[in-house]
Amino acid sequence: MSYIDLNCDLGESYGLFKIGNDKEVLKHISSANIACGYHAGDHNVMMETIQMAKKYHVNIGAHPGFPDLLGFGRREMKVSPREIYNLILYQIGALSAFAKAQEVKLVHVKPHGALYNMAAKSRPIADAITQAVADYDSSLILFGLSGSELIESGKEKGLMTAQEVFADRTYQPDGTLTSRNDRNSIIHDLKFAVQRIIRMVKEGKVTATDGTEIAITADTVCIHGDEPAALEFIIELKHAFRNENIAIRKSWS
Repeated sequence: MSYIDLNCDLGESYGLFKIGNDKEVLKHISSANIACGYHAGDHNVMMETIQMAKKYHVNIGAHPGFPDLLGFGRREMKVSPREIYNLILYQIGALSAFAKAQEVKLVHVKPHGALYNMAAKSRPIADAITQAVADYDSSLILFGLSGSELIESGKEKGLMTAQEVFADRTYQPDGTLTSRNDRNSIIHDLKFAVQRIIRMVKEGKVTATDGTEIAITADTVCIHGDEPAALEFIIELKHAFRNENIAIRKSWS
């Protein structure tokens, strides 16, 4: 029996603007990365998402990003490591307040979007993020791109890390994700994407856009909650996991 965590980026609605099908998705996943109000989400959405995650016994994580509601946090920003440290600390603290009020534990932290991708390559950015996590609560699990600078930095800081792979994204030969500006960055064929994930979990390999075979570690699989087919994707993936004798991890202990 193999084990895998299944996570989804959630709580990304804002005011009257609704994104995703969080209530239904939460019935099928083990970890929820909840937006903290900078790239998406607001105080009402944060509370509602935590309440739903609690109801379905889903692990709760902070999903901090750049302060860029218009760009959904997917545009790179020129921000100093010192400011990145502060914005990470601010957002973790905000979500943690809601979790405390609902008497649930914050389990992990996963940076969002452009910040996540920049931290995968830049050690100073990665170090700023991991230092903020460690200073806030060193028991928090750090989610990061498999084999990235963020994972290495987290390990050096003594944090527990979860190496993440993506069901719906393509990879470059260096193991980074293909930029969303490129036409082939997103995989829309659900069955093909599921086959890739099974291979990542069981064989530790994925094929890059140029045909290169990349070694990869899969502790947790990400589904993007803002994608229209997210729920269908998750159900298809869970069915494949059962057939392959892969169990979804409900606890990191």
